[in-house]
Amino acid sequence: MAKIDRPLSPHLQIYKWQITMVTSVLHRATGIALGAGALLLAWWLIAIAAGPEAYGTVSAFLSSWFGLLVLFGFSWALFYHLCNGIRHLFWDAGQGFELPTMRKSGMTAIIASVVLTVITWIIAFSMGA
Repeated sequence: MAKIDRPLSPHLQIYKWQITMVTSVLHRATGIALGAGALLLAWWLIAIAAGPEAYGTVSAFLSSWFGLLVLFGFSWALFYHLCNGIRHLFWDAGQGFELPTMRKSGMTAIIASVVLTVITWIIAFSMGA
């Protein structure tokens, strides 16, 4: 019998990326990002308790272009995780497993998270944050 060189199990180079795969990966990644964001929130809260000098350091970081980028990414991760979590609640109830519905709900979660993030930042900046 001839030996055939092929992978022992399927991997990402074989699978075609689909919306359900993308939403699953994004859900896990945003969960990790939210954990990192919780550390950022803890740093901010500790700085408030530590006094004006510590708070000034955190405030300077968060108001820099990089800090704002981090906060924007954190807020998108929060909204995406929320929207996709709602999608998972429907799945837990046994609804939405048809392929067209899964595609639509996946795109809805992505689009809704972007829209909610942009609206939140527009409101924050219009209030002078």
